Amino acid sequence: MEAVTEGSWESLPVALSPGVLRALRELGFARMTPVQSATIPLFMNNKDVAAEAVTGSGKTLAFVIPILEILLRREEKLKKMQVGAIIITPTRELAIQIDEVLSHFTKHFPRFSQILLIGGRNPMEDVEKFKEHGGNIIVATPGRLEDLFRRKADGLDLASCVKSLDILVLDEADRLLDMGFEASLNAILDFLPKQRRTGLFSATQTQEVENLVRAGLRNPVRISVKEKGVAASNTQKTPTRLENYYMICKADEKFNQLVHFLRQHKQEKHLVFFSTCACVEYYGKALESLIKQVKIMSIHGKMKHKRNKIFTEFRKLPGGILVCTDVMARGIDIPEVHWVLQYDPPSSASAFVHRCGRTARIGNVGSALVFLLPMEESYINFLSINQKCPMQEMKPQTNVLDLLPKLQSMALADRAVFEKGMKAFVSYVQAYAKHECNLIFRIKDLDFASLAKGFALLKMPKMPELRGKCFPDFTPVTVNTDSISFKDKNREKQRQKQLEQQRKEREENGAKKKFIKNKAWSKQKAKREKKKKVTAKRKCEEGSDIEDEDMEELLNDTRLLKRLKKGKISEEEFEKRLTGSQSRLKAETVADLESEG
Repeated sequence: MEAVTEGSWESLPVALSPGVLRALRELGFARMTPVQSATIPLFMNNKDVAAEAVTGSGKTLAFVIPILEILLRREEKLKKMQVGAIIITPTRELAIQIDEVLSHFTKHFPRFSQILLIGGRNPMEDVEKFKEHGGNIIVATPGRLEDLFRRKADGLDLASCVKSLDILVLDEADRLLDMGFEASLNAILDFLPKQRRTGLFSATQTQEVENLVRAGLRNPVRISVKEKGVAASNTQKTPTRLENYYMICKADEKFNQLVHFLRQHKQEKHLVFFSTCACVEYYGKALESLIKQVKIMSIHGKMKHKRNKIFTEFRKLPGGILVCTDVMARGIDIPEVHWVLQYDPPSSASAFVHRCGRTARIGNVGSALVFLLPMEESYINFLSINQKCPMQEMKPQTNVLDLLPKLQSMALADRAVFEKGMKAFVSYVQAYAKHECNLIFRIKDLDFASLAKGFALLKMPKMPELRGKCFPDFTPVTVNTDSISFKDKNREKQRQKQLEQQRKEREENGAKKKFIKNKAWSKQKAKREKKKKVTAKRKCEEGSDIEDEDMEELLNDTRLLKRLKKGKISEEEFEKRLTGSQSRLKAETVADLESEG
């Protein structure tokens, strides 16, 4: 369904209730967007809908309004513990945003209760909240919703509550599948009644979404709304009021260009995207130190309890910088974002579109800038073909201050900064190796020396990707990095304690070294697991020479030792009940068991 023109809310074929119209006036939405005028009548006439529209086109109201209208028209009023609608979305931030929009409408309809079910807090709090207040409309992330379906033992039978369900909405459906929620979605769908209305909303329709449409929707109406004025043959996926720019610069110039740009636009509101959580941690701290009189916040997927607070606070700010990963790339509506800056290109072309879509929303103007390395320039042509995304070049600024020495000084002054930088570099290289466009983003083409300078590293980290390579263009600092201490006195005290313990162990073991300095942290866990398996295999092979009778006695002794450790028998009882196997063999076995814990 294309080329649908917007109109007034009163022009809809199905009249909206006075409470909904009042909420729309309060929010300042005088007219519908194309996706709203196309979707709302179909949804209200009990059709399943699969809607695709460019990011920032007003998809949230396209399902919030039909949900309220359908529940208002129910023959039987919903009871406190009955669920009439469920909205599932991939991230907490998007769920919070939808919940806020919904609350603007439900305040005019006190008969409806709504509940937000997301991670980052104790599930039992959600159980108690649902039991106390109910939840006629649920806004949830898949993991938490699936968890609550399995809380019958805690007094919540959510499977019975959803028998009254009228509507299910999957927002950002393609992202739900990209983030690995397919198993959770299937589990949730098994609990829901088949007689329901279902809506899938997304900016891109992938093959996985197509499969979900076939599995979860019955004879759906497919809606594909284009930008106004865009030809039918053109499938541009970014808003027409969005100006997209790119800048080509070397890896060791990129950070200086970013800081210069942000200093030139201090009064505006920016999102700065990085490829990994470790990069957000590192560069977020760096920007805080280098750009004064600007509120700078960081957010990424590994944050647990702080994410909700940071997101809510940044939305209210008139200006500032939010340093983030792709956790903020989908569906998030932050008011008055002037620039979206992509320091690292995203891992997929569709993610590029979603990042850009955080600005120029609902008819507003906005700009986006992506920083690219010289070898990545062909990405521009790729985007113009793959995503129909027009781009303009922005030349690197001249006479830019070199801030990398200052960043190195920060690393020398605080071990926390030094370690964050090393981890950020390693995570960036590993993410680069997994890029979806690996014909353009090839790890073998990376200039690691220039990249390390761009991260202001004091030395090259040890990692598999750098093994056997030499870097004449990179000069490590002459300082012994083991001597760099933490500014945090408690962390430094703990580090010194660990170093002392390692020194004692080396002395006790003589020449045998248990600790290998500066071992690649990215492979430590795998090596430990491998060592455990080898040790277990060797012990198994050594034990094969023990006689069957001795083995039976040893097994008995093992069981006795376990009972002793659990406090089920006393030491005296343990000594009495030991079997008569060879004392040497027994002593060695017991010693081994005690050393293994």
